[in-house]
Amino acid sequence: MTPEDSTAHAPDPASDPAARPPAPSAFELGTHSAQWQAVAGAPSLTRAAATLLREIEIIDEYGERRSLHIPAERALTVFVDRHELVTLMTLGANPELLALGYLVNQRLVQRVEQIESITVDWDVAAAAVRTRAGIADLHERTARRVVTTGCAQGTVFGDPLAQVANVRLPGPGDARLRQSTLSAILEVMRQRNSIHRKAGSVHGCALFRGTELLVAVEDVGRHNAIDTIAGWMSVHGVHGADKVFYTTGRLTSEMVMKAAHMGVPIVISRNGVTAMGHELASRLGMALFGRAANRHFLCYCGLDRFDSEPEPGRAPVRVVAGSAL
Repeated sequence: MTPEDSTAHAPDPASDPAARPPAPSAFELGTHSAQWQAVAGAPSLTRAAATLLREIEIIDEYGERRSLHIPAERALTVFVDRHELVTLMTLGANPELLALGYLVNQRLVQRVEQIESITVDWDVAAAAVRTRAGIADLHERTARRVVTTGCAQGTVFGDPLAQVANVRLPGPGDARLRQSTLSAILEVMRQRNSIHRKAGSVHGCALFRGTELLVAVEDVGRHNAIDTIAGWMSVHGVHGADKVFYTTGRLTSEMVMKAAHMGVPIVISRNGVTAMGHELASRLGMALFGRAANRHFLCYCGLDRFDSEPEPGRAPVRVVAGSAL
């Protein structure tokens, strides 16, 4: 059965208003903020969320048997107007937003209104994307693929650096981050009851407005998580100019590029930064914070966006040779 066959007998959201499901809410993506409304012209989306964890039995180093949970990774093949585009390895929590965000961050669609519907069918592990007027030169634009450092090998179509040539982010006077706000963001993420805390083996990404968590996503790859957030932003008409993006994964050129596509000028990572990611962020005028956990962090670039509030200096440690413990 093809992905088109799997959706042939389902109600057509375009012709049957009763069959048009509401877009997933912010709450369903792991926040406790108010419900967000989809923008006019947003695509109809199924809600084909999958089971995120699987329970298995293991034997530990003491020879004891016990059960634990592991992330339920699965494949999702994205079809655009019956054209097979890519297969993504994902948890499947928000597959419709993942597919939409992937198209947006790959610059294959410029406006969410270009997409009529996204239908996910886990029986055939496929997401069928239907556009309103097609995507011009889709075959030519997706002919060149760059395999990135994304978990499970990400893919960027065309010239990655050319994709951000026209990105314009708000200036330092309009988008800044105080150290106290950074610390509060890290504390919010530390306290989250996450899949990673229960099962490990996933990356997390989140979008903040000040200290308010707007949306949080976990997936087997950090690029999937950021694409899902991009899809959520597109459906709800949320811009990135006054937002802060957080990720548990390293800040490679791919992650910096996707954050720039989302219009987010400030990025925080619990991990480090690659040289190409640093170079690209510096060129775009972004602020990158890495090795950020608890109250510790490194500001790699974008110092003009940062309002430092230094921690009190540590008292020097005096070492006395030959002293008894």
